[in-house]
Amino acid sequence: PASVTTIEETAFVGCASLQSIVVPASVTTIGVAAFRYCIGLQSIVIPASVITIGKGAFAVCRSLQSILVPASVAAIEDQVFGGCTSLHTIEIPSSVTTIGDQAFAACRSLQSLVVPASVSTIGEGAFEGCSSLQCYVIL
Repeated sequence: PASVTTIEETAFVGCASLQSIVVPASVTTIGVAAFRYCIGLQSIVIPASVITIGKGAFAVCRSLQSILVPASVAAIEDQVFGGCTSLHTIEIPSSVTTIGDQAFAACRSLQSLVVPASVSTIGEGAFEGCSSLQCYVIL
């Protein structure tokens, strides 16, 4: 509903049959591990109203194929997309200044990545295990 402003920590952890999510425009925060282990999740629409995506929010969402991080987000926190083994497309906006530890670790299907010039910190193991990564551009 439009009255929801925060999706709290672990709100949907392990909802294995969840396939798609459209986050309402009223939401500003997606909490820590909010959708962790939603292994059937294939798509999510994150509105421009979202400012914070918590650590591990989408970790081990093995069916998630692409994600568009809104320009309102300044940090891709630790392990946010870690273990998203089907993730092949990610758009990192120029608003992002930090990519956290293991943010994309074990994203085995990720083939190319453009890191905008705004990024000043790339955390430990941020792209560890991205075995299909062929093109990595830092602007």
